[in-house]
Amino acid sequence: MAATPAHPVYRGRIAPSPTGYLHLGHARTFWIAQERARQHSGTLILRNEDLDDARCKPEFVAAMFEDLKWFGFEWSEGPDCGGPHAPYNQSERTGHYRAAFERLKAGGFIYPCTCSRKDISQSATAPHAEDGEPVYPGTCRNKVSTVLSLQPPAQVNWRFRVYDGEAIEFVDGHFGAQRFVAGNDFGDFPIWRHDGIPSYQLAVVADDASMGITEVVRGADLLLSTARQLLLYRALGFAPPAFHHCPLVRDENGERLAKRHDALSLRALRGLGKSADELRKTD
Repeated sequence: MAATPAHPVYRGRIAPSPTGYLHLGHARTFWIAQERARQHSGTLILRNEDLDDARCKPEFVAAMFEDLKWFGFEWSEGPDCGGPHAPYNQSERTGHYRAAFERLKAGGFIYPCTCSRKDISQSATAPHAEDGEPVYPGTCRNKVSTVLSLQPPAQVNWRFRVYDGEAIEFVDGHFGAQRFVAGNDFGDFPIWRHDGIPSYQLAVVADDASMGITEVVRGADLLLSTARQLLLYRALGFAPPAFHHCPLVRDENGERLAKRHDALSLRALRGLGKSADELRKTD
């Protein structure tokens, strides 16, 4: 599998997941992505990250398009834009992710893991990373396993092997210099789930590389994910994009917005008479 050659112009993306209604935090981050694409006279891509069959609902997909257009988004590539057709729905790109999986497997970068979330959370040697995930203690890392020859979906998770103590450094477009240490800030991380679904980390790296994304704009809660993804870019032989992480929008209690905040969904705010112009303001 080869990444799309580097594009001579800026290519950004917005990548909502239809597991609920878009909230104000999503919209403002996506708006920054659109503004940066416009500032660079570039292309904005919409990618529908609908891999989670259990949580992605058709009504949320329909609402996503309606809410994005109401807020004022204009993308030139992706679903529902009238532009060139391509599989911009992640649910249509499974073969693409399988190719990335096979490349990592052939290179010895991944291994099968039989640990459950409960096993990891109950491990006395598993501290928690900044994003709340327990740091995997490496239980299955050096096991000789008969499942190595299996193909997904096998009833195991597949993890990317990190080098403990390796520092992953990058300069973020908003927050500046960043540094995370493998084995301390994060451990061996999943790239393919036991139910046959690729992880977020693998899917977005494979997609951003093949779509020629030159800058990823997203929320500050994904700074740690960037460190993981840079390791995947390196293992897959892809040149990474630039990254620009945005401060999170928080509620009156200081909690970051999530899809459970129904009162701050775009459609709820629209129902209260709020205008898109008003909601775009960040001060």
